[in-house]
Amino acid sequence: MPPRLQTTPKAKLQSKSSKVINSVAIIIATLGLTYIPIPGLQKTVIIVSGTELQEPLQELEKRFEQANPDIKLELKFQGSQEIVNNYIDQKNTFSPTILIPANGEILTELSDRLHTTNQTEPFYDSPQPLAKTLLVGIAWPERGKALFPNGRFQWSKLEQAMQAGNWGKVGGSSNWGSFDFVTTDPTRSNSGQLTLHLWTQSKLGGTINADSFNNSSIQTLFSLIKKSVYQPPRSTDILLQEFIVRGPNDADVATVYESIALYRWQQSAASKGKPYHIYYLDPSIETTATAAIVRRDVDEGTAKAAKQFLDFITQPEQQAIFVQYGFRPVNNNVDLKTVPNSPWSQNIPGAEIQPSVKILPPPDDIKTITEIQRQWERAN
Repeated sequence: MPPRLQTTPKAKLQSKSSKVINSVAIIIATLGLTYIPIPGLQKTVIIVSGTELQEPLQELEKRFEQANPDIKLELKFQGSQEIVNNYIDQKNTFSPTILIPANGEILTELSDRLHTTNQTEPFYDSPQPLAKTLLVGIAWPERGKALFPNGRFQWSKLEQAMQAGNWGKVGGSSNWGSFDFVTTDPTRSNSGQLTLHLWTQSKLGGTINADSFNNSSIQTLFSLIKKSVYQPPRSTDILLQEFIVRGPNDADVATVYESIALYRWQQSAASKGKPYHIYYLDPSIETTATAAIVRRDVDEGTAKAAKQFLDFITQPEQQAIFVQYGFRPVNNNVDLKTVPNSPWSQNIPGAEIQPSVKILPPPDDIKTITEIQRQWERAN
């Protein structure tokens, strides 16, 4: 019978240490399963949004992924009309999960266009509002005072300045050179469409429809505007950044969203010394960035993850982020005045919490939007 091996105290200690190490390793592995996404199980949600939401969404992306490590977000940005066109024509090199154009009527257009070729419902749920803003005008201080001496934005004054072509002919200094108005491309951007809609309504007086754009005076107006805004930007935020860089003499007046006008006001102050002034259009249009989870190439698990993200960003804490970027919240529990770093507490010239103008909803007649785009393309 072979002799029994004696376990030395040193061996016992090493064995005990090994057990402790193994136990710690198991605990770490368990924690890892909890906090580190398992390859193949992590859901990727691709979000295509209008550029006006780019910066708040990038901040919210980080917050959401920290709280939900099993979901990865990918953000893409396009003009609002581009979102619809690219999705319908399948021009994207990726498969979107969520589409967020500047207003819900654009999603209605998308749904209607898809129904003409496919009878299935294009979205998983009803589109969900995320944040609101208004269409406003902006102008460099001296230019604004010369063009709008009563302090109120007027489409007729804008048209007169474009017809005159030179500031010296409309009450400004001849040293200011040519008059330059800027808006976005209405075939690609929602704000450009809203601009032309309000301008047409002002010129004709009263309610308009698709037939209104066949009026010869409106066709002449479109040609005048198109000559002024040679190579219009594809999206509103790009327009405003270019407006700030170009400054007076190269960009005098523009129509943009209140949200980015408020958010980038400090940037214009730093860049040009005298920041632009905000003018509320009367009437103006309130547009609500709205999200839809699409069905095409999106499985139910990914759709569920997408819904989780949309629920997250409509909570008060996340809605406050939108306010800091100049948007008006869709959650009524969020107060514009009490949100930290709210632009409405920064004494921005012209900014108002409750502007004394008539607020209209975006045009919901798809024929009208289509006619705006058609007349713009035909204008020369």
